[in-house]
Amino acid sequence: MVQLKEFRIVMPMSVDEYQVAQMHMVMKMQQQSTTGGEGVEVLENRPFEDEVFGKGQYIVESISPPKVFGFLVDLQFCSKVPAWLTAFAPADALVLQEEAWNAYPRCKTVIKCPYFARFSLTIETVHKADNGQSENVHGLSKDQLSVRQVEEIDIASASRDYWSYAIGTSNVDLSEFQSQRTGRGPLSPGWQDSCNPVMTAYKLVTLDAPYWGFGYRLEQALLAAEKALFAESHRNCFYWIDEWFGMKVEKLREMEKQSDSSLNRFAIFPKDPVFVKILVFLMQDILNSAIEELRWDPGNIVPVPPIAYFVVLELRVAAQ
Repeated sequence: MVQLKEFRIVMPMSVDEYQVAQMHMVMKMQQQSTTGGEGVEVLENRPFEDEVFGKGQYIVESISPPKVFGFLVDLQFCSKVPAWLTAFAPADALVLQEEAWNAYPRCKTVIKCPYFARFSLTIETVHKADNGQSENVHGLSKDQLSVRQVEEIDIASASRDYWSYAIGTSNVDLSEFQSQRTGRGPLSPGWQDSCNPVMTAYKLVTLDAPYWGFGYRLEQALLAAEKALFAESHRNCFYWIDEWFGMKVEKLREMEKQSDSSLNRFAIFPKDPVFVKILVFLMQDILNSAIEELRWDPGNIVPVPPIAYFVVLELRVAAQ
């Protein structure tokens, strides 16, 4: 069953400020982890213009798994996962194709796996100057609205769940934080209704993994991981406000060129503990459960979708 879920993240900044904040956040998180781009081949990168997005940049990439697949071997060596686990993720199954339409304040990313043609993950983001009360910014049909789930993410919330700890929360308490440069904060209960400026990132996640036995479980795991990733990345956007406030997009793009990295994409292959946790939790939890429920014999090589890899790739678009 196709999952359609809209996450709404209200932010105490303007739409223009958010563009700078997310660019800075992506670059800083890249620097804190790995900056290697091995395995990413840009097939197409060109300007585009249409009636939906307006003007923007269209990018098509093929993402191959040399580091990811090798990393699974490292996990096996460290006894993090069972020895048979790598048999479920053959190298060619880890080749993904990503299409991205970047036209801020609208963005869209589609990730597919040719090896598992029925799997699809789409994230459409609209950034709007409101406090999260717009009901249909994505222009969904009546049928789509009837199945759409909406969840608001409060970046000031102190609550943490399984996935928050799995991805490695920063433990930032925005209910006590105040920006020295802007005076914004702390974010007290109900801050979304009183702060100025304010904007919302409306992220519509469409996910379809029609695989008998574990498809629904996979979809729910990915949605939960998405929520945790969105919360953490946006929490950092505001917490680092004194670092990026007053910067210009042009300056950040120059920094991008100097660091030879892409600020709008997370070309990350796991070395950081955050990604280690995602790989371990997803693969062990879902695959072990699938083996138990479907009575699979680990001695038989039965390829299943590289579940954790999709979540790692999703970090590429978590901040869009």
